[in-house]
Amino acid sequence: MYSDHTAPYDQGLLDVGDGNRIHWEVSGNPEGRAALVVHGGPGSGSSPRSRRLFDPEAYRLVLFDQRGCGRSTPHASDPAADMGVNTTAHLVADMERLREHLGIDRWLLYGGSWGSTLILAYAEAYPERVTEIVIASVTTTRRSETAWLYEGVGQFFPEAHERFRAGVDHAEDLVGAYAALMNRPDRAVREKAAADWCAWEDAVLSMEGQGTPYTDRVDDTRLGFVRICAHYFAHGAWLEEGALIRDAHRLAGIPGVLIHGRLDMGGPLGTAWELSRAWPDAELHVVETAGHLGGKETAELILAALDRFGKG
Repeated sequence: MYSDHTAPYDQGLLDVGDGNRIHWEVSGNPEGRAALVVHGGPGSGSSPRSRRLFDPEAYRLVLFDQRGCGRSTPHASDPAADMGVNTTAHLVADMERLREHLGIDRWLLYGGSWGSTLILAYAEAYPERVTEIVIASVTTTRRSETAWLYEGVGQFFPEAHERFRAGVDHAEDLVGAYAALMNRPDRAVREKAAADWCAWEDAVLSMEGQGTPYTDRVDDTRLGFVRICAHYFAHGAWLEEGALIRDAHRLAGIPGVLIHGRLDMGGPLGTAWELSRAWPDAELHVVETAGHLGGKETAELILAALDRFGKG
């Protein structure tokens, strides 16, 4: 691991239209290989901890906060923030606008979970702008994947799932019902819905022994995160079902490393396997003892891949 204390040497807010400005920062070597960290969630925001994975002498590292979260404005915790201009297509366009703004010709993409969906959507739209891809915890946000995460996996955690369902009066469309609550003007209603959502997310991760990372989010950070998550998942991320795997042939020639835990309860290994079969230039590493959050072996595999590409 490298240091996460290296201060960015450049940062700002980029106007991407629709009243939105996304926060970005650059650290590392100004003459190094360009790399972009695409955070998860959706709505988690970037983390300086991501810098620990990149050799600061090898990389010109870009972190950014997707619309509505982190230090981007307006924040999705504000019910007045227009979620109609926060879609996958908007985020892909924002990434391309950021690349142009920073004067980067091509860059490596790294991320996981929701970040992998956004990486694939961008890379399939702009393959000529991508040098390599490293993904941990592969997801493509198919409706079938969302149905598993918020309904199917409930068979393993029935007590927690019952509480999750009760939060929306056992609505047939759980995710849609939570999305509706997160748009209510009453902050108390939104706070209760966000707490219930995060409690369920933590229940799914409970066997990984890494605490309660979703419940640990507080105040506006939690409200914005859940509002964005429910908004995206209720709409299938505005992607045709299975499109990202179907169109993986567009990634031909882009080296990829996919890392996935066999014990990932929220995002089963099958998606990573399907993607690796559809993308001949990708290598899949299965971590037998890891779940969605990964662990020491997952981190070592990420570091090895980024160090290898950093020397290319």
